[in-house]
Amino acid sequence: MTQPQSPARLRWELGIVLALSFGASGVYAVVTIIERLTREAALSAQTATINRPLAESPVFDLIYQLLGFTFGLAPVALVVFLLWRDRRPHLGRLGLGTPTRPGGPRRGWWLRESGAGVALAALIGVPGLGFYLFARWIGINTTVVPTALDAFWWTVPVLVLQALRAALGEELIVVAYFFDRMRSLGVGPVATVIASALLRGSYHLYQGFGGFIGNVVMGLVFGWAYQRWGRSLPLIVAHWILDIVSFVGYPLAVALWPALFAG
Repeated sequence: MTQPQSPARLRWELGIVLALSFGASGVYAVVTIIERLTREAALSAQTATINRPLAESPVFDLIYQLLGFTFGLAPVALVVFLLWRDRRPHLGRLGLGTPTRPGGPRRGWWLRESGAGVALAALIGVPGLGFYLFARWIGINTTVVPTALDAFWWTVPVLVLQALRAALGEELIVVAYFFDRMRSLGVGPVATVIASALLRGSYHLYQGFGGFIGNVVMGLVFGWAYQRWGRSLPLIVAHWILDIVSFVGYPLAVALWPALFAG
């Protein structure tokens, strides 16, 4: 049996994991929003692009995109390694794997949890789009361009993979791992949910203050759901759906409503 880690060691571990992932992204995003505010152009006249070409050649662009997806999952692999259990469910501390009950394992759990994820996506997605448009209108957000990739045979699959990377990274690190370590450090559930939501909002500040506020609200909802259910799959599914719709649907939205979505 592994010995419990000291609070000091847990704090160092948490700091290192965040420094290798979304904590660093949050710092960069804070610097980015400060730099944006020093420009002559108003924040609402600026553009924030999420997925952009990485090479002029389509072949090398694809290679770079796949490398970014693969190595972008390294922090996820790290938290899986840190919270892996010797007994089943191996990923129970991350809210994954077959849940158990007194009578035995629950059947069809993945289908129920995926359905909950679809419901969460609908709950967040529609109001979130409305808030984004409102934030742009009042001038507190940039024009967010989910993708600037050229149209190749691999564009949609790559965008789906990038959406999966974001979903796995944010929900397993910013929620599941973060909640586990904060619990081990004796931090209460309310403070943990708020801290996780603020962290989620921080690394979206590069989009503007609307992106920060919207993602803090999303973080509060997702944190509440995880605190209540203790399950990560609904959050991953919801996040994946939201990003797929955003990434893949953006060109269509620009074509149909250029005044609303074009930069």
